[in-house]
Amino acid sequence: MDEFRDKIVFLTGGGSGIGKAISEALAREGAFVVVTDARGETATTVAEAIRAAGDRAESFRLDVRDAAAFGALVQDVVTRHGRIDYLFNNAGIGIAADVRDVSLDEWNHIIDINLKGVIHGVMAAYPIMTRQGFGHIVNTSSLSGLVGFPTGTPYAMTKAAVVSLSRDLRIEARDLGVRVTALCPGFIDTRIYENATAIGVAQDKVRRMVPFKLISAEEAARLTLDGVRRNDAVIVFPRYGRILWWMSFLFPSRLEAKSLAGVRRFRRHRDAKAL
Repeated sequence: MDEFRDKIVFLTGGGSGIGKAISEALAREGAFVVVTDARGETATTVAEAIRAAGDRAESFRLDVRDAAAFGALVQDVVTRHGRIDYLFNNAGIGIAADVRDVSLDEWNHIIDINLKGVIHGVMAAYPIMTRQGFGHIVNTSSLSGLVGFPTGTPYAMTKAAVVSLSRDLRIEARDLGVRVTALCPGFIDTRIYENATAIGVAQDKVRRMVPFKLISAEEAARLTLDGVRRNDAVIVFPRYGRILWWMSFLFPSRLEAKSLAGVRRFRRHRDAKAL
């Protein structure tokens, strides 16, 4: 249980949802947590609550789209603390839409945050970790990055790329002392559904179209840290997520049929007049 004690942890998207829950869980286990978020005030609130509980944290505003700012902040943390032990590339956004309704600007927006934001984190921390000879990068993907997510195709595409990046980098990094993990959770009870870009469908219907029971952010954080302790290459939860992942290998036509049913359900709510 001492895996995270006194470790220096840098986490993006830490102001809410699973990022907040992971920050709090790490702090309770004795880590020093650097909480960052594009909404700096939310990161501040999380860090203040951690310190009020007697644990250690600091906070910064960070837009992961800004590679220079990302690199400078990671270097600042290393300069002040002497090292970086963990990077949790957690920041991300969602989308609910039929691809025919998605503009190029919307594609670029989600790529800039969900994919390039992760790349910026890797480029900021990985060279430092290789020089140190140790470190662990945890890239938040999604179950959709493993099995797809029609009606959330731009989201799933970015998350699939994060899985690929993580798997390949893990192999490159092994002999250099650095670990890499792809985090692929299913549906978590956070505000990602309310904050997701919804195109052609009412915002309040996005959460209601989730086909599985949501798990709490706190449970997701617990399962995440368990997988990080084991140095899992890919962390998948909950149970239905692992079943769907295996279905994608063993019974792809069945999974495709289930996904098509989801597309048809989504389209029953699609309002072409609102586009």
